[in-house]
Amino acid sequence: MTYNSRAAMFVHLGVHSGSGVTGYPRPLKRPLSAILLHPPFPHPKPFSPISMNRKRKLTCETFNIKKQRDGAKGSTSSLNGSPSPYPDFTEDPQGAVPYLCALFPRKLFNDTFPPLFLRHQLYSLIQDRTAVDRLLSSLQQKGELCLIQAGFDSDTFLVVMDKDLRRTSLASCDGESRAQIVSKFLESGLFSPSKISYGREEMMQKNRFSDGEITQLVRAGLLTVRDAGSWWLSVPGAGKFTRHFIKGRKAILSQINRSRYKEVLLTDLSTRKAPPSLRLGMEYHIHDIIGAGLVDCVPTASGILLRLSDT
Repeated sequence: MTYNSRAAMFVHLGVHSGSGVTGYPRPLKRPLSAILLHPPFPHPKPFSPISMNRKRKLTCETFNIKKQRDGAKGSTSSLNGSPSPYPDFTEDPQGAVPYLCALFPRKLFNDTFPPLFLRHQLYSLIQDRTAVDRLLSSLQQKGELCLIQAGFDSDTFLVVMDKDLRRTSLASCDGESRAQIVSKFLESGLFSPSKISYGREEMMQKNRFSDGEITQLVRAGLLTVRDAGSWWLSVPGAGKFTRHFIKGRKAILSQINRSRYKEVLLTDLSTRKAPPSLRLGMEYHIHDIIGAGLVDCVPTASGILLRLSDT
């Protein structure tokens, strides 16, 4: 082995060359065996699944706050600290009824259709749903309003004032004979704001309505067929309202869906110009989607945030 090769080996092992004329390396400060067993730059540790789990844990802890925010779904009962453009009728539940009736666009129907709203729209204005149900039941028993099956699903009801239903039902009758039958039904003991459906026995035997008269009530729109031998109480001309309602609900949900992250501030949405498809009005449909649970209400420092519901 030549001198140069021996010197290179010592340099590779971390041994400095000596100074002087001879050029021989200085003696090792550590034995060669110790250097080989414990090198100054140890080999990397083998892969351990424990260290990988630790990394995952740290990652989850980093995003823990964001996950909690995303998972927290607000409701109308948790909006006390956030500003809202709409009044809160929790302390005065009965005031919410005329408020929602006033939102109804009567001119759209040429004042031939009674102002009405859906029961779940009250949930957007009153935090306590039990209070809403008690209020409606009380007003029904007093004969002030009627609950009418909307036809969307079994748990969706329209709310209409009794006097408005009577007035528009008589005004929409075609022909004097049909008007007499409608008047007979409304003035009889059979019609009651607390009832939502009628059976054949009570109509034909107890109140002496013939098959022909029942048919006229169905054609007038005051009754709709529930099943064989029973009928729902209805509102004449409800088909037009239903078309506008469904079309408007789809339109406002589509607006939110096109927004960034599928969410929008309530104040921003309420001040937007209503598109032509929202014939019932922006605010009318906002109370619908909130009360029906189609959006989650999230309190923020900027106000209430409406986010499309996952359900």
